[in-house]
Amino acid sequence: MSSENVKKAQEILKEETGELREFRPHERVIFDSIAVGWAFFQLSLASFLILNSTYVRAIHLAFALALVFLSIPFFKKPKKILRFLSVTDKIPLIDYIFAIAGVVTALYIVIDFNGIAMRAGSPLTRDVVFGLLLIVLLLEATRRSIGPALSVIAIVFSLYAFFGPYMPEVLAYKGVSLTKYVNQISLSTEGIFGIPLGVSASIVYLFVLLGSMLDKAGAGKFFIDLAVSLLGKYKGGPAKAAIVSSALTGLVSGSSIANIVTTGTFTIPLMKSVGYPAKKAAATEVAASTDGQLMPPIMGAAAFIIAEYVNVPYIEVVKAAAIPAFVSYFALFFVTHLEASKLGLKGLPKEQLPNFYKTLKNGLHYTIPIGMLVYELVVLRHSPELAAFRAIIVLTIMIFIQEFVKARRNDKQSENWLKNALSIIKSGFIGGSRNMVSVALATASAGIIVGLVNTGIGSMITEIVENLSQGNIFLLLIITAIASLLLGMGLPTTATYIVMASLTAPIIVEVGAKYGFFVPLMAAHLFCFYFGILADDTPPVGLASYAAAALADSEPIPTGLQGFLYDMRTAIIPFMFVFNPDLILHQVYSWPLGILIFIMAVFAAFAFTSVLQGWLVIRNKWFEIPILLASALILFNPEILIYFLKISPTYKYYMYIPGLALFMLVVIEQKIREKFV
Repeated sequence: MSSENVKKAQEILKEETGELREFRPHERVIFDSIAVGWAFFQLSLASFLILNSTYVRAIHLAFALALVFLSIPFFKKPKKILRFLSVTDKIPLIDYIFAIAGVVTALYIVIDFNGIAMRAGSPLTRDVVFGLLLIVLLLEATRRSIGPALSVIAIVFSLYAFFGPYMPEVLAYKGVSLTKYVNQISLSTEGIFGIPLGVSASIVYLFVLLGSMLDKAGAGKFFIDLAVSLLGKYKGGPAKAAIVSSALTGLVSGSSIANIVTTGTFTIPLMKSVGYPAKKAAATEVAASTDGQLMPPIMGAAAFIIAEYVNVPYIEVVKAAAIPAFVSYFALFFVTHLEASKLGLKGLPKEQLPNFYKTLKNGLHYTIPIGMLVYELVVLRHSPELAAFRAIIVLTIMIFIQEFVKARRNDKQSENWLKNALSIIKSGFIGGSRNMVSVALATASAGIIVGLVNTGIGSMITEIVENLSQGNIFLLLIITAIASLLLGMGLPTTATYIVMASLTAPIIVEVGAKYGFFVPLMAAHLFCFYFGILADDTPPVGLASYAAAALADSEPIPTGLQGFLYDMRTAIIPFMFVFNPDLILHQVYSWPLGILIFIMAVFAAFAFTSVLQGWLVIRNKWFEIPILLASALILFNPEILIYFLKISPTYKYYMYIPGLALFMLVVIEQKIREKFV
């Protein structure tokens, strides 16, 4: 892989994380101090500092606004006119002004908290000015951080809120006054300072910080080496290793692009070395890295917001997401096996593989903080923030021990290990704060849309969507999926989820109930979550595809299309768990039953994937396709046979038998046919 290709991918990552500006020494001190200060503030909240939740959200947003204005210029590309707005070799005066103004306006609700509370609904002119200024600065910061899409959507909703009374009858809406708008969006916990920003401030930061510290400590490389040493020798081994390493890296990275740049730099060349075409090697990495946000116990930031919206403990979200996530990864594993079979590929030679036992021995300690996190969440059932905080403490101790042991092995002076350990922790703090900027701004800006939906727009949208779907739950889901994919082309997963969940999740439940179809609220929210993630590699915009294509030296659009084809095995799963809530373990409390549902869902995914790939044991014949599709449908939702055969629901799980039989019938038929080819 050429250094130029790696540089292209890293530039895409830098654009996403905001590392566009080269700081002078004193500017580096200012930026790093703010980033480290943010980390200490969040850690203090999880340990000893008790503050009003609105204060926490405002301070959290103030840190994010300061960092984004200091690190990302107004224009990301150099401009001949107004060059000072695209300066990247220093922080210009105007961005210092923006940063200070952002901090002051974000903290205004804290500075005059009692006064604002006493005059709720009747803000002063000063309140309106500061409120409007916060909205403008927030939208500009969001544009710099994650692109213009979310800011434009928020502006469109805002304009609609003002001009609703003058719209055509079908779109007419009572509208809001300027006072009500500012009060709802900037001066209450219904808008910018709402639930999404609250979850970002109380929970998400700690998980992102944990991931950043693990990565800086060396866990990312360990996961890659472990996956390659374990799976590299098998058919299509590098691709299978890419899937496992991306799933593991998903534990320490909340970004598809960061996952691709971390793992793909190593796995894409390995895939190409055993014969994978560049496009398919890149697409495999895209599909694996995109799904990294699905993997429990540390899922994307949106998963924590699901817990708040559905009003359940986070562990319930993990439980609901477990089977779909693992089924999706098993299916991708199967995709790589089928691709390797079609291309006649083999694994890597033994001499190219890292030694498994040596790799495991040298990196096993990285599993201790993750094990601590899982123990806290699953066994002790502690809150996510407490679990993450304790895992960070364990990781911090582990970093000191790791560097001390390294120094002893290399006979270095004792003071070096302490300096190295502190440097890793500092880098982890700065990396965590950098990674959180886009999340904090996305949740705050999405709060504008959520706040406006709560003024009455939501009920009007419900009526429009219900009319479009004509009461058909399947059509409603397709509309939601397409809207999520289109919206997600320009938005991060978290923002896509918040917007779509606010607009459509309640509609899915309501429309389903109105027409006698029960949809659990968790299923509706996970549906929006899944398609928000899938939007990461949806052509023509999916940045994940561009990053992987740069590493593989392939065309971005064909890479995105191939990755989306691979992701079709994930796209079918949300539809299935809406129609069969067993897949999210809704009211399933038996371990044996849960395992049975999981195994049958895996076979269903295999059947569906083989149709997409046109291959099972050998190339599929046309008459095998309907058999495989029928098998997939029955194994995903055995109630379909109960409905058609009109037999008692008590026989529901017995319907897995004919579904599995259909799959095995095709396998046996192809095995026989293979002998005569």
